[in-house]
Amino acid sequence: MAKLPLFSPLCGVRPAKGRAQDVIAPPYDVLDSREARELAAGKPGSFLHVSKAEIDFPEGVDVYSDAVYQKAADNFKAMLEKGMLVREKKPCFYVYRLQMGAHVQTGLVVGACIEDYDANRIRKHEFTRPVKEEDRAKQIRFVKAQTGPGLIAYKQIPEVDALLSKKTREAPEFSVEGMGGVIHTLWVLDDEADIRAIVDAFEKQEAVYIADGHHRSAAASRVRKHMMEQRGAAHTGAEPYNYYLAVAYPVDEMRIWDYNRVVKDLNGMTPESFLAKLKESFDVREAGGQAKPAARREFSLYLGGRWYALKPKAAALPKTDDPVLSLDVSVLSDLVLDKLLGIQDLRKSDRVDFVGGIRGLKELERRVDSGEMKAAFALYPPSLEELIAVADDGQVMPPKSTWFEPKLADGVVSNPLL
Repeated sequence: MAKLPLFSPLCGVRPAKGRAQDVIAPPYDVLDSREARELAAGKPGSFLHVSKAEIDFPEGVDVYSDAVYQKAADNFKAMLEKGMLVREKKPCFYVYRLQMGAHVQTGLVVGACIEDYDANRIRKHEFTRPVKEEDRAKQIRFVKAQTGPGLIAYKQIPEVDALLSKKTREAPEFSVEGMGGVIHTLWVLDDEADIRAIVDAFEKQEAVYIADGHHRSAAASRVRKHMMEQRGAAHTGAEPYNYYLAVAYPVDEMRIWDYNRVVKDLNGMTPESFLAKLKESFDVREAGGQAKPAARREFSLYLGGRWYALKPKAAALPKTDDPVLSLDVSVLSDLVLDKLLGIQDLRKSDRVDFVGGIRGLKELERRVDSGEMKAAFALYPPSLEELIAVADDGQVMPPKSTWFEPKLADGVVSNPLL
């Protein structure tokens, strides 16, 4: 059987005309159950009833129970039957534009080939956790659709740029405001010549890169194996479960934000002795106010109600071209979190937490001033080029290295398995 191309068009499920504002919702993993329940209150059409179906149960329900996944499936089916959602009659791509303030990025909703994911042509930069993989896999199996898109970055392709530019001069299918004032705009790209041109353009690419959604893509790969076993000889290799739902944007339009760290203690040191230890590896300067790193190799520390600017001394920096060890998050981990604070495993330690840069320095101050945390470290965000270098080298970034904004919405397009 022939292999699918890197990106395929799909018969997506999307909001019906005039219903997008009611339907679209923040990604399932940026809200806890309480926040989701509050946001969906009085909104029976909200996609949170699919992506976080525990909100339709009493508080305290096991979010990983089969009953919750079955409720998600029932809600998805009901939204289709009531006409809130409609399924495309023929395969197409979708142009998906995100606008947050002055920032605009325009990309494509695609079916990303799982064989290419398994073969690392769709390249990873993070480890996944089995419990989260299984959660997403069960969601897909019960709902019989991929409802949360992964985020993919690709290197600029002029012919794709031209097609997107042409399409976005037309009236969109919808344009609505989501959480945080982000504008989500969708066009249906169903011209067969344009579809073929897009497929061919991406087939020429050596690789594309997962920016966000590692668990979604890993779960889709697991579900594909499950479906292949279930269908046996009936499996053709062309079914929708052979690709996974993703939105692909050109690298130069995407924005990575900082992903900052807060720590619960100073490993037995006083603030004064900790600062003295820092000065062995960093030039430390007290800032007059909030100190936000403005360039690579700049860090800031909030401790005892004061901000400090930190710059590592040349002698302390790693003498290596290794793309992981050269990351600022690695430098901070090696010189401070590990060496001084004894925090060696960021994936398991309960002494460190992570704060997305979208929340700003005030959130770091709040976590420390409340007494919950002892100190906070702000970083300069990594670049897409650094992410690509790590992925191309077959390595992974340290946990919580990248935070992408603006976020995709759930419910914009879903991919039924059959």
